[in-house]
Amino acid sequence: MANITRFDPLNELTRVDPLGDLDSLFKGFMVRPMFQGVTPAPQMKLEVSEDDTAYTVKAEIPGVKKEDIHITVDGKLVSISAEVKKETEKKNGGKVVHSERYYGQVARSFSLDKEVEQGAAKAKYSDGVLEAVLPKKAPSKTSRIAVS
Repeated sequence: MANITRFDPLNELTRVDPLGDLDSLFKGFMVRPMFQGVTPAPQMKLEVSEDDTAYTVKAEIPGVKKEDIHITVDGKLVSISAEVKKETEKKNGGKVVHSERYYGQVARSFSLDKEVEQGAAKAKYSDGVLEAVLPKKAPSKTSRIAVS
């Protein structure tokens, strides 16, 4: 299940001083981004493909260490989560001019058509892309029981 973040585009407008200069509100309108400083919440984009024997899941999770990625499989339900840590710091000489930090978690869960063979599942992470190969579990054979 995707994380849902509510975005309120009018939130920036509520920060305007009602007694201040209204011309500054529309200065440069349509020339530069109106809502500066608004950073979108990180999202995980998925691509799930299927062949006869397995599902292949590719998830874009840039800027995450592979130790911070967790994949769980419970029958047909697959969950991927990652802890995101982002720090930026701008210095001018020895003084810090600007510093931002973001810590959070992104997670996605989805259901597949067939169950996954958990013991044979493999995953690798490189260049911000997680690739997991989830083999399909062989269907159980039905057997007939003789009634005596």
